[in-house]
Amino acid sequence: MNKLIQIHPQDNVLIVRQSIEPGDKEMINDAEIVFDKPIALGHKIAAIHLQKGDVIIKYGVPIGSATMELVAGTHIHLHNMKSDYIPTYTLDEEFIHAK
Repeated sequence: MNKLIQIHPQDNVLIVRQSIEPGDKEMINDAEIVFDKPIALGHKIAAIHLQKGDVIIKYGVPIGSATMELVAGTHIHLHNMKSDYIPTYTLDEEFIHAK
């Protein structure tokens, strides 16, 4: 069974539908990706190569922006994306140093 699913045709992320373990292999756009870290159910994986600042689309809706370059297969979470709607939920430098 494929552990990843694309929810909406416009999504540039895939959703983990079964936990990923180190060594697991998945095909993403005709390229085999070998994961080196565990990724939990419901998390996002880059479906395509994204540049810093590119909009991240999930469920056909923009949910944030990449804070760094992300290759296909990269786990996307607060360490490499920011919300474009709720800035306090991001790990922006300004937020980190405000503590």
